[in-house]
Amino acid sequence: MDTKTLSDKYIMNTYNRFDIEITRGEDVYVYDENNKKYLDFTAGIAVNSLGYKDKDCINAAIEQLNKFNHCSNLYYSKPQAQVAKLLVENSCFEKVFFCNSGAEANEAAIKIAKKFGKTKGENCSKIITMKNSFHGRTIGALSATGQEKYQKSFTPLLSNFEYAEFNNLKSVEALVDDNTCAIIVEPVQGEGGLYPATKEFLSGLRKLCDEKNVLLCFDEVQCGIGRLGTLFAYQTFGVEPDIVAMAKGLANGLPIGACAAKGIAASILTPGDHASTFGGNPVSCACANVVLDKLINKGILQNVKNTGEYLNLKLTELKKQYSVIKEIRGIGLMAGIELTVKAKDIMTKAIKEGLLIIGAGENVIRFVPPLTISKENIDEMISILKTVLES
Repeated sequence: MDTKTLSDKYIMNTYNRFDIEITRGEDVYVYDENNKKYLDFTAGIAVNSLGYKDKDCINAAIEQLNKFNHCSNLYYSKPQAQVAKLLVENSCFEKVFFCNSGAEANEAAIKIAKKFGKTKGENCSKIITMKNSFHGRTIGALSATGQEKYQKSFTPLLSNFEYAEFNNLKSVEALVDDNTCAIIVEPVQGEGGLYPATKEFLSGLRKLCDEKNVLLCFDEVQCGIGRLGTLFAYQTFGVEPDIVAMAKGLANGLPIGACAAKGIAASILTPGDHASTFGGNPVSCACANVVLDKLINKGILQNVKNTGEYLNLKLTELKKQYSVIKEIRGIGLMAGIELTVKAKDIMTKAIKEGLLIIGAGENVIRFVPPLTISKENIDEMISILKTVLES
């Protein structure tokens, strides 16, 4: 029985999969069951930050597996402590909580916000998020998500979430009251269509939170860990949040999430308040240490800035040639093109031409390649995309 038949028979039908099976990867390319080669501009949805078969990541994982694979958070673990040190010493944050995914990182942020609210008043539990946002599939993270299409089958959701207009400070101000404990925002909306926040909007949120004694949380699950050309997305905008949620690119494909915080948000949780059995797994953390070292010390962030500018340039040139492209959006290696046609049609044709790209909403193509991508890889992608658009 082939993999597709096995999957369709035994796995819940929660994904609209494309009809290819990925069997291996190398650098920024993957191969299917027929050994067909694909240029990968999805990176496992912004996850494989160093691409495929990075030797340092592989060696770090093997070395850790030869020591021990898991010990739970009842005991100390050096790989975990080292990741926390790198995250804190290269940011404005003071403490880190480890989990396994972006949704879990946002759940931790929500719990920090809720407990903080209790210090202000028994009824201080309202959290403001943005329309068109996406924060994850768990019930708490889904309640924070400002898109009804993801929520409608799972109501009633958690109460005390309200949704403001993204990049509209007055819209947020109108919702803040004495019962507001936190504001959660993505510096760049990913699933919502690749919309960057303005610096003025984020600065305004920071000022508002300071004035009203409200926590500001950035969801950097997709736009953080080097994706915009800085280690954290907040550093690109020059606005410091109290809490940040991160995941995707942190361990180059191994499952890990983290919630970092400063000030009262860093100390509000105490033993028994929150936990994660697999959080900060030593093998994942071994790879995360490699990723962070390469981002901070080995020139990867500069590569993101250089190739991000080049990608934007090439997409802008493409827009001038093809009227099907309405708008170019994004920062660094988190870019999108809004189309006049359905994104899935373009994605399906691109696969046939040897290119993997993904959507962000019905009419947006998202480009989130490995952070190690080269200008030559971008030229190759543009060439394939031209073939697809011309067809």
